[in-house]
Amino acid sequence: MEKEQFISDLAEILDEEVVNESDVLADFEAWDSLTILSIISYAQQHFKKVLKNDDIRSLETVGDLFAFIENK
Repeated sequence: MEKEQFISDLAEILDEEVVNESDVLADFEAWDSLTILSIISYAQQHFKKVLKNDDIRSLETVGDLFAFIENK
């Protein structure tokens, strides 16, 4: 999957107009446990990767999240 598509999809999950690769995940208003579950589900559906809550919480930026999913 292209990084641009991932960022666009993540913006939708976070209910944001625009999300940048350098944005800090914890700074988003919608960043909570339900959002993390949505990201876990998204990664499983689109990347066929199984993520854990703690894995996601340890990441800092949108770019870190994308790289983690790609390299998992």
